[in-house]
Amino acid sequence: MGNASGAAVEEITACEIHQWYRKFMTECPSGQLTLYEFKQFFGLKDLSPGANAYIEQMFETFDVNKDGYIDFMEYVAALSLVLKAKVGKKLKWYFKLYDMDGNGSIDRGELLNIIKAIRAINGCKHDTTAEEFTNMVFEKIDINSDGELSMEEFLDEVQKDELLLDILTQSLDLYHIAGVIQSNSQPESQEEEC
Repeated sequence: MGNASGAAVEEITACEIHQWYRKFMTECPSGQLTLYEFKQFFGLKDLSPGANAYIEQMFETFDVNKDGYIDFMEYVAALSLVLKAKVGKKLKWYFKLYDMDGNGSIDRGELLNIIKAIRAINGCKHDTTAEEFTNMVFEKIDINSDGELSMEEFLDEVQKDELLLDILTQSLDLYHIAGVIQSNSQPESQEEEC
C-alpha cells in the first residue's frame, strides 16, 4: 500500500485500520473530513482564538495534499504519526505545526501561542506558565541567540536534552486526540473479532 506522506503505516495493525476506518466513515460518510467536521470529530467546541488557530494549523499539516480535506489515508498517516512515530519524526511534525507563518523558523510568539493553545485544549495544570516554558525552550535550544528556532536547532538540541524532550513530548503530545478515536472506535465485542 503506497503512502505519499511517509508515515509508518505498516506499523499499524489491520485491526486498528479497520477500527479507524469504521470510526472515520461513521463520522464522515463522504470520506473527506472538513475543518468543521475535524473539530466536531474530536469534540473541540468553544475554542479560544489561539486554540482555534492551533487546530486549524494541525488540520493543515494533516491535509498532506492541501485540498482542504483530510481523507482516510491522511487520517491514518496522522494517527500513525501520533501513536507510532519515533521521536525525530514527531519533532519534525511539531516544528512544521509550530511554524505558523511557514517561514522555516519558530519565533517566541509562535511557540508561546502554540503552548497556550495546547494547554487550553488539554486542560492540564502545569508547574510553569506558558511564558516561562517558552523562555526555557529558547534559553536551551536557541544556540545562535537570534530569537528564532531553525528546524536544525529544534531537532538537534531537543533530542540532546532529555529533560526538555520529556517536557515537550508530555506538554505537546496529541494523545488526547488519538484517545478520542480509540475510546470511541468499537465496542469490546467487535474488537475481539479483528
